[in-house]
Amino acid sequence: MEHLRGTLIHYPWGTFDTIHDLLGTEPDGRPVAEFWLGAHTIAPSALAETTLDKALELRPELLGVRSVTEFGPQLPFLMKVLSARHPLSLQAHPSRSAAEEGFAAEEAAGVPLTSPQRVYKDDWPKPEILVALEDFHTLCGFRDPAITIALFEALEAGPVVERIVGPLRARGGEAGLQEVFLQVLAMGEQQVDIVDAVLAASVAHRDEPGELGDFARTALELDDVFPRDPGILAALLMNRVELSPGRALYTPAGVMHAHLRGTGIEVMASSDNVIRGGLTSKHIAVDELVRVVDFGWSAPEVIDAAQTSPGVFDYPTHCHEFDVWRLELDPERPVVLPAPVDARIALVTRGEVTLDDGLRRLPLAKGDSVFVPANNAAVTATGDAQVFLAAPGLT
Repeated sequence: MEHLRGTLIHYPWGTFDTIHDLLGTEPDGRPVAEFWLGAHTIAPSALAETTLDKALELRPELLGVRSVTEFGPQLPFLMKVLSARHPLSLQAHPSRSAAEEGFAAEEAAGVPLTSPQRVYKDDWPKPEILVALEDFHTLCGFRDPAITIALFEALEAGPVVERIVGPLRARGGEAGLQEVFLQVLAMGEQQVDIVDAVLAASVAHRDEPGELGDFARTALELDDVFPRDPGILAALLMNRVELSPGRALYTPAGVMHAHLRGTGIEVMASSDNVIRGGLTSKHIAVDELVRVVDFGWSAPEVIDAAQTSPGVFDYPTHCHEFDVWRLELDPERPVVLPAPVDARIALVTRGEVTLDDGLRRLPLAKGDSVFVPANNAAVTATGDAQVFLAAPGLT
């Protein structure tokens, strides 16, 4: 077991002090959007005198046999603290096959990894789960088109909005959603009258309870950051989700989403592949959107943790790259860490805890993180603390 030292990621949408408060570090005036714990080559965590990616390259046995067999000699997951002050861009992430094909194509075409036109930074998929540390608001997946039509009608934004809802009526289903989404992306400045009509109508409904109020508030919240952006209309096709602390949202590959605000623990396959779909000044690869995004509709996959033993709460998904647990520790009740045959990363989000593998006792406080190698069969955690633990999803 060794302490990990993660990497702060500065994006404009981040908060100024939330992640610093968790880590016990001093804010420097810059927004901090994410704190990375893992071995991704863009921002590998420091481990002793080296970095985690280099340590695993030299000693792949630290990952465990079955993880190496399944994923090769690399850590298959990345843990983050994500803290959003305002909305992010609309985005989706590729499946494994889509990532491999897209990465290979861009490599063959000689597109530099640093190019603004580059879509695939690696050849890995990026399913992800976010566990809320505070009330967390996000958009995830497409809403039933019939409900979306009814919401636009209830908004009473005038006949101009028929240009949006018309294809949903006429074609319905995935074809209608895809047509509207791509139509919005292609809007020019002369067509923002639709956005203006929706925003003006939203003002009258912003204080209403229920789904219509959420619909109106979403439009206005996005306009505060992306004024009169046609992507607001694309976002209004999507489900809005509010997570209370401890609840989680799983976002599989191909699902369009956009976090709005809040702080949570995010765990994903170890990838930085992002396919943007609006509300951004960055490159939007329309062909890749059509190839990767699932334009079907479904309820978001909100997960309540399942208690697997006293103090241990699992967030089950159907993802092989990662599994996530929340440990709620009581000083009178030591807990054995799950997934003993795989490499794990743990982050303390409250209190103090001591890990004991029989050879070493490692005290940890709020904001500390640790890499626990495979085959430490009986690592116990004792203390009064909350700890998040990630491992490959091979159990």
